[in-house]
Amino acid sequence: MNKELIINAHHGNVELALLEDKKLVELHHESSNTRFAVGDLYLGKVKKLIPGLNAAFVDVGYERDAFLHYTDLSPYARSILRFTQLAINNKSPEGFDFSRFRNEPEIVKTGKITEVLNGRPNVLVQILKEPISTKGPRLSCEISLPGRFVVLTPFNDIIAVSKKIHSSDERKRLQKIVEAIRPKNFGVIVRTAAEGKNTAELHDDLRTLVEMWKTMQRNLRGATPPQKILSERDRTTSILRDLLNASFNRIVVNDKNLYNDARSYIQKIAPDKQDIVSHYTGSAPVFDAFGITKQIKSSFGKTVNLDSGVYLIIEPTEALHVIDVNSGYKSASSNQEQNAVGANLEAAAEIARQLRLRDLGGIIIIDFIDMKQAEHKRAVYEAMQRYMANDRARHTILPISKFGVMQITRQRVRPEVNISTSEQCPTCRGTGKIGSSVLLTDEIEKNLQYLLKNRHSGLTLQVNPILYAFLKKGVYNQQWKWYFRYRQWINIRPDPSCQLVEYRFLDKNGEEIKLAGA
Repeated sequence: MNKELIINAHHGNVELALLEDKKLVELHHESSNTRFAVGDLYLGKVKKLIPGLNAAFVDVGYERDAFLHYTDLSPYARSILRFTQLAINNKSPEGFDFSRFRNEPEIVKTGKITEVLNGRPNVLVQILKEPISTKGPRLSCEISLPGRFVVLTPFNDIIAVSKKIHSSDERKRLQKIVEAIRPKNFGVIVRTAAEGKNTAELHDDLRTLVEMWKTMQRNLRGATPPQKILSERDRTTSILRDLLNASFNRIVVNDKNLYNDARSYIQKIAPDKQDIVSHYTGSAPVFDAFGITKQIKSSFGKTVNLDSGVYLIIEPTEALHVIDVNSGYKSASSNQEQNAVGANLEAAAEIARQLRLRDLGGIIIIDFIDMKQAEHKRAVYEAMQRYMANDRARHTILPISKFGVMQITRQRVRPEVNISTSEQCPTCRGTGKIGSSVLLTDEIEKNLQYLLKNRHSGLTLQVNPILYAFLKKGVYNQQWKWYFRYRQWINIRPDPSCQLVEYRFLDKNGEEIKLAGA
């Protein structure tokens, strides 16, 4: 699988598009004034204890108080509270020696929030979930600093190796290396990317994270809540850190400064891959040049159409997301069961992509086309598991129920990506909205292919006069392109009664042909 990262910087904002085999699978937006990003460390002030919820509301500077539940306190919560006070009151510019810090007794899993945060102290917290809708940030005291190969977890001495590393010999090797280089008072989680890495590479990564911890200690000195203490790396470098592997073959950046930053970062973490970074200097916008704008327009919105005619209806609600699978005009065979299975398998691949692309979280209900045989339901379930294997968000997939419905829960840590695919209609000057016209010719041609495939001949296309002028523009216009491509002459007729993006196909007898989904 080839992975490409296209980075578009404009007006102080950065957009990142991740492509897998030329198909858009993730879209990230980073504002120049991004605050409360997942992974940021804040010094907060406990404002209110809610015994009924066994939780606390903490002021971290957001318009609404952040939420901290007892289960997110960490067993070492008392140690974190004492460390926070020591770091704030420390007079030395370098901070105190953390290796000599003595941990407090661990808290019990079934304890009460009032037993730990009584007195409403200042506390060091990490953003677990960004603010979503009317909710403030979700916090955690389980402090962790992620690196390329390892994750540093202070206040414990636990060493864990990613379960995705399947070789027992490799797991033992990594365990021994980390045991030898682990600093005192720090636990280490070995990431999947560490597989096959040597001691020097792991040690360099660990040393970088320890320096980050020391920087955080210095930032805490004399701090008053609410205050940001340490920022997670920007979205560009964090994506490179988490995703860069052998299948990454190109990174394109349209900003010179970002290009230099990305190149220097990759030179540090993977010197052999620094040449995959290139600076885009073309005249067209970088997203247009790589076909990303068109994919964005066709991938967002209530209806998502697939090339075969299968289409999805995606409906968001306050509590969950509902996805309905429709076969459209797909008809691979005369067997209804086989058609249903084929449509569902194709839809499963697109649904897995849509979940990543829109970053949908919470409960997702998928209404697949009804299948009668148990092995077909199992095949769709297993296919969904395969397609979602590359999804970095934690998720759980349940088999298709007897009602033909699949249930998925997916981790929600950021607001979902929601891009409007409608534009103001020039005919009614904004009093109504139409589907994005940038995809209209693609939609017409897809329906034309379907009609020709089903042996329709003598076709006539009726369109608005403005669209007629566009299709007939130039000597080698769209009408001639269709003729050379399909070896059939398609008559095009202007019809003032058609709205700007409305069109009709007529058969050789002048009768309108009804299309699925039209």
